[in-house]
Amino acid sequence: MSDYLLSLILGIIEGLTEFLPVSSTAHLRIFEALAGVSLGDGYWKMFSIVIQFGAILCLPVYFRRRIAEFAAGVPRIGRERPWHRDPLVLVGIAFVCTAVPSLLLIRLIGAHLESLVVMGAALIVGGIVMWAVDALYALGRLPLRTDRMETMGLGQAVWIGLCQTLSAVFPGTSRSMATIAAGQLAGMTREAALEFSFFLSMPTMAAATGYDLYKTVGRAQASPLGAVHMTPHGGLLLAIGFVVSFLVAYGVVAWFMSWVRRRGFAPFAIYRIAFGAAVLIWMAR
Repeated sequence: MSDYLLSLILGIIEGLTEFLPVSSTAHLRIFEALAGVSLGDGYWKMFSIVIQFGAILCLPVYFRRRIAEFAAGVPRIGRERPWHRDPLVLVGIAFVCTAVPSLLLIRLIGAHLESLVVMGAALIVGGIVMWAVDALYALGRLPLRTDRMETMGLGQAVWIGLCQTLSAVFPGTSRSMATIAAGQLAGMTREAALEFSFFLSMPTMAAATGYDLYKTVGRAQASPLGAVHMTPHGGLLLAIGFVVSFLVAYGVVAWFMSWVRRRGFAPFAIYRIAFGAAVLIWMAR
């Protein structure tokens, strides 16, 4: 397989899976393994990071009106709205609750990054958790008190941020799965939990991408991802993957928001369990 075709396919996979609760990391790593790409290759690790940023960049474009709406309310914090009820402040708090534990656990994260067994197990466990939470939601067993981000509380933001850490420590968990399930358990509707998950993804992925690129591109010292020196050919492959992931992810976000309003997350949970089982069987053989 040519490098150009590989970058195109990986961009499509990233765009399709970044915001669905199925784990983009697991899908990228598993396809790379099937395509014969070394999971220890520093360049392709960096490639995955960059195209993730391409996907995440679609969110400020898609949610530009909501972002402008929230930003317009910032000057009223402390006068008309308490700081712990402001959506953007709560996103920032949730981000800190994810970032601090993730930095403290950076070595553990590096140890699990290429483990397909960990990914397969995380896919299955995450699928079971998501299925159970969504079933409780559908049966009305979860207390629903938050139907939009504007009515969220401080405790909900802290809880969701801490739960998102699981996706950094155990690849295959899925950032969106962790935040959506955590939001539902904290009393948020599916729509509110999904929207907050998208907003939290923006600073989380921007920070993760920036940190990993700083530690890899053009640096001589060793890092969890290894040093990478860019070439024109490598830059072109990154550009292809980045643009493709952005375009595909934008379409997925629009579709997913519509889907969640009408249906639940059970199909994604079933897919996670089946896919995770297939990965573990493949690794066993």
